Amino acid sequence: MGKVVVAEATARQVASFVLGAAAALTVVMLVQYRAPAAGLSRARTPAHFSGLRLSSDDQHHRRNATTTARPVVHHQAPPVAGSAARDDDRRRPANATTITKPNSTTTSHLPSTRRHEEKGGKEESAEFRGLAAAVARAATDDRTVIITCVNQAWAAQGSLLDLFLESFRIGDGTARLLPHVLVVAMDPGAHARCLAVHQHCYHYTIPGLNIDFAAHKYFLSKDYLELVWSKLKLQRRILELGYGFLFTDVDIVWLRDPFKHVTAYADMTVSSDVYFGDPDNLGNFPNTGFFHVKPNARTIAMTKLWHGGRGKYPGANEQPVFNMMKKQMVAELGLRVQYLNPAYVGGFCSYGKDLGKIVTMHANCCVGIGNKIRDLKGVLGDWRNYTRMPPWERHRAKWTVPGACIRAEKQV
Repeated sequence: MGKVVVAEATARQVASFVLGAAAALTVVMLVQYRAPAAGLSRARTPAHFSGLRLSSDDQHHRRNATTTARPVVHHQAPPVAGSAARDDDRRRPANATTITKPNSTTTSHLPSTRRHEEKGGKEESAEFRGLAAAVARAATDDRTVIITCVNQAWAAQGSLLDLFLESFRIGDGTARLLPHVLVVAMDPGAHARCLAVHQHCYHYTIPGLNIDFAAHKYFLSKDYLELVWSKLKLQRRILELGYGFLFTDVDIVWLRDPFKHVTAYADMTVSSDVYFGDPDNLGNFPNTGFFHVKPNARTIAMTKLWHGGRGKYPGANEQPVFNMMKKQMVAELGLRVQYLNPAYVGGFCSYGKDLGKIVTMHANCCVGIGNKIRDLKGVLGDWRNYTRMPPWERHRAKWTVPGACIRAEKQV
């Protein structure tokens, strides 16, 4: 009997110990448990899984996206004032979001160039009225536009503008570039003719300048100088709008795509009349009838310094002034300049003999619009003959010597 009593007592002690241990363990677990911090989301975003933190801009745009996706609807109520307005604010939930319609005072989150463009549009001067819209219509997706300038003599039927546009149509891969050409007309007659033959035309008027740009301008005449220096002002304005450009004289025919020869390094890529074999050699002689410029602070400052050189070198056109100031621009502004090889981007001054390489041909070193037209027609004729030849025969193709321009040069 005594043994039975001892066994029962032992069993009670064991049961009490087990129950006590379980209760203690439960208490410890409850004490160590902590609820999630307020506002902590257990959902994982792609940034969590990738180990990346969202930038402040990304967070801003995500909040904006949340705002748009979950608009808060406010009940219409009579206007309140004073303490009533403060009471209304206190009753509004702290996390309520208000949707604001864009207006003139709303800050835009567009890229800086777009903001500058919109600001420039509001401050558009009479001289450049309508330019921003014209450039935007013609520009490529990467904000680049091809520009040429004409007056009535150059835009007349059968004149230089017709040859220029024709070259795009018959060139190798150049027809797709034609919708990005903006023809700048310097007088009403040129503008009317442009509208009849091309998609993108802009009439550039200069308030207060009483010059008839319609007639043919002789090289280095007073009106000629006004014409070429006015082009530089327009080019600077295009850069200020946030667009890059490739400027081409209208007496240039395009046979292949020149953008393949424009490097990402250079701020300015310019054709050359005298080329020493190195595109980075500042000793090369530039031809500013064909050059590409990127939009940045250096190039805008370059065009200002360049235009300012007109007073320093009176009677000179923009090309020799650039040549005399290019080292100063590189030294003071950090401008990156590269030259195009005439074997590809050539002219009557210097051009490659291989029709399989030539990209553009410029009727430079030539006096007289009639001589330019005649010899450029010869260039297009040579090109047509070349493209009609079977590929294995094309290495025999040669240029016709620009005879009219050579004879004109000898007579000068």
